[in-house]
Amino acid sequence: MFKKIVVPISGDAITKKELNKLSKLAKLDNAEVVLVYVSDPLAPFVYTESVNNSLVSEAAHKKACSEFAKKLCAKAKTQLGSSLNVKFMHIIHPNIADGILEAAKKSKADAIAMSSHKRTGLSGLILRSEACEVVLHSPIPVIVLN
Repeated sequence: MFKKIVVPISGDAITKKELNKLSKLAKLDNAEVVLVYVSDPLAPFVYTESVNNSLVSEAAHKKACSEFAKKLCAKAKTQLGSSLNVKFMHIIHPNIADGILEAAKKSKADAIAMSSHKRTGLSGLILRSEACEVVLHSPIPVIVLN
C-alpha cells in the first residue's frame, strides 16, 4: 500500500511505542521510512545577566540543529530496527507543518506517519497541533500514530 513513508521526529513527539507501530506498518509493504527533522531557520536570542540580546550566529545555529537532528535520527533508527530501509532528511523551515509537507514532496512519499498531542476542547482550538495542520494541508494520506 505505502512504498515511502515520511516520519517527522523531534525530541518528544514520537515514542518507542509509536515507532514500533510504524515499524510494523512499514514491514507490511517493505516501505522505505524517511525520518524528517524540521529546524527553525532563525537562531534564538540568548539572554544572560551580563549580556542582553546576544545572537547565536546563523552558522552555529545550523550546526547545532544538524547535530541534534543526527542524534535524534540515530536514536529513532535504533528503535526501528535494522530490518527497515531508513533514510533521513533535515529540513530548515520556519513552519514545522510546512516543513513536513516539503519533506514529503521532496522525498516523493506516498504517506506521512506522525504522532499527535491529542489536544481537545479549548486548548485544541487555540493550540492546534502540527499533526492537525499536516492533515488539513497534505495531498497524501496522513497516519496519526497514537
